[in-house]
Amino acid sequence: MQRVHDAAWRGFASDNYAGVHPRVLEALAAVNGGHQVAYGEDVYTEHLHQVMTTHFGMGIEVFPVFNGTGANVLSLQSMLPRWGGVICAQTAHVNNDESVAPEAVGGIKLLTVETPDGKLTPALIDQQAHGRGDEHRAQPLAVTITQSTELGTVYTPEEVKAIADHAHSLGMLLHMDGARISNAAASLGVPFRAFTRDAGVDVLSFGGTKNGLMGAEAIVVLNPDAVEGLIYLRKMNMQLASKMRFTSAQLIALLEGDLWHHLANHANHMAQRLRKALEGTQGLHFTQLTQANGVFVTLPAGVADELRKEFRFYDWNAATGEVRWMCAWDTTEDDIDYFAEAVKKVLEGK
Repeated sequence: MQRVHDAAWRGFASDNYAGVHPRVLEALAAVNGGHQVAYGEDVYTEHLHQVMTTHFGMGIEVFPVFNGTGANVLSLQSMLPRWGGVICAQTAHVNNDESVAPEAVGGIKLLTVETPDGKLTPALIDQQAHGRGDEHRAQPLAVTITQSTELGTVYTPEEVKAIADHAHSLGMLLHMDGARISNAAASLGVPFRAFTRDAGVDVLSFGGTKNGLMGAEAIVVLNPDAVEGLIYLRKMNMQLASKMRFTSAQLIALLEGDLWHHLANHANHMAQRLRKALEGTQGLHFTQLTQANGVFVTLPAGVADELRKEFRFYDWNAATGEVRWMCAWDTTEDDIDYFAEAVKKVLEGK
């Protein structure tokens, strides 16, 4: 078919705007042709499990799914009884950006906590970790954290372990939303396992779509005793792919070598380049550390709207003038330099 969009245009709203990495498209073509058993009994889904064990160790379970919302809702649903509640940051994606899927599909009560940087701590968790045995309150039985967070910050392995130890001591399980897990690992310079399984995470939503895949995520069960009925819930929640080989092939292409690290590391570096280009700019103030591939700033009134005549990005807090700029695996240095100059030019006119 004929291309009808401008392939040179770049947005800074989301890393989801980026296309699919060529090696992923090659993988999809390679697994096409002929017949493979449907619904996950194919050789590629079996191989994906082997690939995941190289990152997380033996004894895990892997469930490919279509998207991050499905991964998060399914994970938490499998970890909780009907009366369970999940403690999360107020800024968590599962709370703000998944509509009512956790409540309507998962039947999950979210117990939110305000945080300054998107990161939970044992002390913050304690704000909602009460009411055990009270029939009038949803029982706090799980904690979910996001890596990297919705504010672009990153949990260290030590911080995750402190949360896991605390949650477990209170009889709760720990889930990690790893929509940008590759960006976090690249930022920390450690393997995935260091801040997941080795740190005490029970269940992980492993993200790939934001890091060069067409549309593939996976639930990685690090502690099989933490879940129940996941194979049935995946079907019930419409996340079971019939032609799963194409979902699994994408994740294999990303994870079998170092493509995941290369793409995430590049996106992180582009965010750092943008921050450095704008540091000291009059009227612009950074609101969060730039530890992954997102840059958060406040702008004077009218600046964001002027910039959006050419560049697309989202308000994070319209009341304070805070915006979010995201970099992707295919963001170039020229993209960053051009955008940074545009920001400075608009600010100079204010």
